[in-house]
Order: sequence, then C-alpha cells, then structure tokens
Amino acid sequence: MTSSFSNSILIVGGGLAGLTAAYRLHRAGIGFGLIEARDRMGGRILTTDPDNKTSGDGFDLGPSWFWPDVHPAISRFAHELGLEFFAQHSHGATVFQRSRETATEHYRTLRQDPQSMRLVGGSGSIISALAARLPPDSIRLGTKVTRVQRTDRGITMYFVGANDAVEEITAGHVIFALPPRLLAETVEFDPAPGALLQKLWRETPTWMAPHAKFFALYEAPFWRAAGLSGAARSMAGPLVEIHDATTASGKAALFGFVGVPAHYRREVGRDAITDASIAQLGQLFGPDALRPTTTLYKDWAKDPLTATSLDQMATGHPDGRRREWTDNNWSDRITLAGSETAVHDPGYLAGAVEAGERAAISLINRSGPQTAIPTMSNA
Repeated sequence: MTSSFSNSILIVGGGLAGLTAAYRLHRAGIGFGLIEARDRMGGRILTTDPDNKTSGDGFDLGPSWFWPDVHPAISRFAHELGLEFFAQHSHGATVFQRSRETATEHYRTLRQDPQSMRLVGGSGSIISALAARLPPDSIRLGTKVTRVQRTDRGITMYFVGANDAVEEITAGHVIFALPPRLLAETVEFDPAPGALLQKLWRETPTWMAPHAKFFALYEAPFWRAAGLSGAARSMAGPLVEIHDATTASGKAALFGFVGVPAHYRREVGRDAITDASIAQLGQLFGPDALRPTTTLYKDWAKDPLTATSLDQMATGHPDGRRREWTDNNWSDRITLAGSETAVHDPGYLAGAVEAGERAAISLINRSGPQTAIPTMSNA
C-alpha cells in the first residue's frame, strides 16, 4: 500500500518533540501526518499506574521533572495547554548510605535552587493534552520506519505496520522526532548520509536509554511523618539516587534510579532487582518500606524503540552544541527534532519542546498555503 503526501510534512515519532511539532504545525494550518512505532504516544514519557494504565494520575517511569526558573519556555507551554504543576517534595532529612554494613546517615535537605517541579497527573499529562488537540486521523500508531529513499517527488518512507506488511508513504518533508542514535541504527537511508554525519548521529547519547527506574508504592508516605524527605543517596545500591514520588493526589511512592549496568540487570533479572531494592529501602527508611503495596520497574536499555547496542553503558549527556544534523543530500528534505538535538537542555523535557518547536517554525516559515491535511488512519 502506498500513501502519497508529496506536498505535506510527515513526522516520525510521537514523543514530546514530535507532538510539539505537530501541534505547532496544526495551529498554523499546515497539514501533517505523524507515525509512531509504539502502540502509544509519548516515547520516553511513560506515566503509568499499577494496572499498567497510561493515563490519569500515575507514576513517571521516564522523565519526571522540569525547572521553571531554568526552563521558562516549558512553563509557558504547560500553561498554554492548561496544565498545572507542583513542587517536588523535599521537606525533611536526606538519607545517605555508605555501605550495607554501616548505619545510614541523615542530613538536613538543602533548599532546592532552582526548585524542581512535576506536572499534575504525571509527565504523561502533556502528551495527552497535545494528542487531544490534534486530528485523530493524522496519527498512525504501530508503524515502524525501516527505510527512507529520496526521489524526484520528495521522500518515500518504507515502514512495517501492525500486520507486518511493508508499506510506503511519500511526503515532501520529514521531521525525525527521535534520538539521532536510534535513527542511525534502525533506519536505512538512500542515499546514505555522509560518514561524518553518521558518526555524529551514532555518537550522540540517548538520554534515559542506559537507565532503569524502580518504584515502590505504599498506602501512605510514612517517611514524611518520620522527618524524612524521601530523598536518599547510596554508595551501596542497587538504587543510587532515591526520591519521593508521591503524586499530586497523594498516591504514595518512592522511586530510585538503578545504579547497576544494563548487562548486569539483564543477567540477574527483574525479580532479583526488585527484592534487593525493597531490602535497600528498608535499610534507608525503616521496616514500613519493606511492605510496598506493589512495585513498578522500567529498564529503558531493554526497550528497542529507545535504546540500541550503543546505549548499554552510560555514555554521558548530549552537550547541546549547535550542529548541522543533516547534510547536503538531505538538508532540504529532512529535519532532526529529537530532544538530543536541542541547543538548550538536550535530552530533557524542555529540550524536546525546543526541538519540536524549532522544526515546526522552520517549516512554517518556508511553507506555502495548504488546502488538505493528510490522514494517517490506524485502520
């Protein structure tokens, strides 16, 4: 099957950057189609609850925070979408663990400056708000791009849909709203980008890709009554950085970043990490921490739509330097807009908004009037 949108814009990736680009294009009256490989929107933004629902007031298995004093653009964007945010809980002592054999230490939690904030409903609320403002027939889920070919008519995209059949889409311009490394490793280009450009894409770290997050949910935030903030640092692990993850509605939880490498997490398995993490929380916060109502766990290094073989070891953070993300073969036909391509705050929520808006504004400035909006039905 071939769909032809030769005078339109196609967005690949339904995370925050892709949805931001789609939202800005739609508000400007410019037609677009958006395809997403997952069966959900959001990309690395994944807000869920114990029933694995991805809406409502849940817990952020991906990014959780932004900083309004540092990221005023995303604050304005949240207000534009009618979203509310609240301060990360930090009142009480921070716990420090040097080893499993020594007693934990308590320190007064320093005032956060700048203050980290979380969206009411979780980070997924910004995804829901953007998706609700877009034409449903312009979005297609479960659609994984495998090959991109430049032609006299524009660009032909080859993708695999839900039925595993290879299909085609023709478009005038493509916004790739996904990490450059993932693009380099999973999509074939014809003609191939130059060697230096491919090297740049592959060497750009994908934020969150090497990491895993663990959540323990409780009936109440008992640590607060004990004078603890819920924050902890550990030199023993498996959790190395822990925070209060209680939602705006009062659903109590602690979460931690798993500090052991991806290959070790694969070897020992989820159950062993869960058991060790609960035992560690008991050491840090007392016996009540040993009795969570349930746990949540997300290992992003095992997610093939986020991480590649190059992401199995933590390799730093995108540096935000201004770069040319395309070459002469492709600069007039494709735009890279993953969060990692942002100049400010690459990899973060604010970086995703910046990259998506940059891509949309560039195309809005060069686009003429359009009379038709392409449809991307999931049917």
